[in-house]
Amino acid sequence: MTKRVVVITGAVALPRRAVAAIPPDALVVAVDGGLDHALAAGITPDRLVGDLDSITDDGFAWATEHIDVERHPTDKDETDTQLALRRALELGAEHVTVIGGGDRLDHTLAAIGALAAPHLAVLDRLDAWWDGQHVRVLHAPRRVELEAPVGSTVSVVAIGAVPAVVSIAGVKWPLDRHELPALDGLGVSNEVRDRAAVEAHSGVLAVFEVAAEPPTIPHRQEDPR
Repeated sequence: MTKRVVVITGAVALPRRAVAAIPPDALVVAVDGGLDHALAAGITPDRLVGDLDSITDDGFAWATEHIDVERHPTDKDETDTQLALRRALELGAEHVTVIGGGDRLDHTLAAIGALAAPHLAVLDRLDAWWDGQHVRVLHAPRRVELEAPVGSTVSVVAIGAVPAVVSIAGVKWPLDRHELPALDGLGVSNEVRDRAAVEAHSGVLAVFEVAAEPPTIPHRQEDPR
């Protein structure tokens, strides 16, 4: 069973912190043009998923020679990122990390929203690095202690189809089983005062944290070409 799956998507170069946090035994699923960014960062994907409308010719040629390619039609009901997340579950993932970013706000909202899909609630851990910012996603019922240092900022945003009920402690403005509508701003820009913890009692929460610097974990360095 594959325990850790990293999904690389988006239209920008990968942040160094996110790359450093990829363990060497992770299975890497590249989403369309995300393959080019993975190769540029020294990461060798294991699988390519998507309609392949944004991958470069060189990237596609490399993929067809070296890894499994799962091509989907351009006209489809799910985004490429949603398809990749489903594939991660089918591959036996217990922990999924999405790495991506870009200047399309609609793509950003859709990518974060995809992490609220009910079928992802079975994962032990779900997180993302988006434009260099770390995001933990909590499908209720779930509690997490944050790594954000005292004085830093943490935000909690409900992203599911229904309001989330949230508690947050160790911050300037704590909440106790507060109902938070989707995309409501009440949980944005809180200040860490102590060891902070967030609990989702119901719904789905995106927790944006300024995390402590993750340990540098060597990733696969072989020449992808």
